[in-house]
Amino acid sequence: MRESLLTKLLERIQFDWQLFLPALFLSLAGLVTMNSFSSDNYFFFRQSIWILISIIVFTGATMIDWRFLRQTKVLMPLFLATMLILGLLLLVGGTTRGTVSWFQFGSLTFQPSDLAKLVLVLILSKYFSRRHIEIKNVRHVLISGAYALVLFGLVFLQPDFGGAMVIFSIWLGMVLISGISKKHLAFVVFASAVIVASLWFFVFAPYQKARIITFIHPLSDVRGTGYNAYQSTVAVGSGRLLGKGIGEGSQSKLEYLPEYETDFIFAAFAEEWGFIGTTLLLSLSLFLLFRIVSGAEYAATNFETLFGLGVAILLFVHIAVHAGMNLGLVPVTGITFPFMSYGGSHLVTEWLALGVLSSMRRHASAPRTLA
Repeated sequence: MRESLLTKLLERIQFDWQLFLPALFLSLAGLVTMNSFSSDNYFFFRQSIWILISIIVFTGATMIDWRFLRQTKVLMPLFLATMLILGLLLLVGGTTRGTVSWFQFGSLTFQPSDLAKLVLVLILSKYFSRRHIEIKNVRHVLISGAYALVLFGLVFLQPDFGGAMVIFSIWLGMVLISGISKKHLAFVVFASAVIVASLWFFVFAPYQKARIITFIHPLSDVRGTGYNAYQSTVAVGSGRLLGKGIGEGSQSKLEYLPEYETDFIFAAFAEEWGFIGTTLLLSLSLFLLFRIVSGAEYAATNFETLFGLGVAILLFVHIAVHAGMNLGLVPVTGITFPFMSYGGSHLVTEWLALGVLSSMRRHASAPRTLA
């Protein structure tokens, strides 16, 4: 009897190891990078706990049959609840450096924008799963854009410019893979240009404008708004070919590079591991993305396919923007590196997404259908 129950349990928690192992190595790489090898390391200890919690979440997610997410009656309440939480955040959320992005529960914080990105992937996957053939009708572009715009606006008002841009990128990416026409794509580009211009003149705070100006002229204010970007490029360059060694990153460990556990963990890793280590890190990230995309190709329904591609877009945008801002190629926006950067909200959300994908892959043996 006991053996039978154990066998059933093991069958239910079958991992997609090609999803699990790359994510685990990325998490451990971040953990090692933020360890100062001192007797008291706040970030290392808390991140260790978050990684353990995230793996438990991943394991639990693989045991659930997520096909119920195909139902509109499930997704719409989830979307509305996400809107409510983001709206409530603006009223009672904790403020850090002028941004209202976290709920504070004692020593714990929760950033709902991370979950909102995943919810947007779900709602767009459902919307396009039956309408991707009709995507050339501009109505579907506008309706899907309305879903994204609501979340975009609520995140932007925090103000979290980086998170809002990720939400826009998810929508744009999923519209593109659904087959938007060139005419409508040109309209989206034009509308985006108008929106950006309007944001610049009427919405952007002075510090947000300063970041963009610093990006265009990175050496114009290296002691002010350009300090973080300048120090991150110094850290990356000082790593050279083989790096300075684990725990030997002077830019990060001597605190010349601020917030190296979160916004600049890529630069801190590059300083310690060098070009070769960074190449391996990015290769591991690309392998994970490839596994997600290849799994989406053999999914049971269009919904699962679009969800997998949406998760790949979400992770790719985070990787590209984070690495880009650490290399001085894009403005500093506070985007985390998936599975590596310190923080529980994004880490649990990313592992949850992988758990859902792993479960969907187990249930992909049925003939392919619309959802």
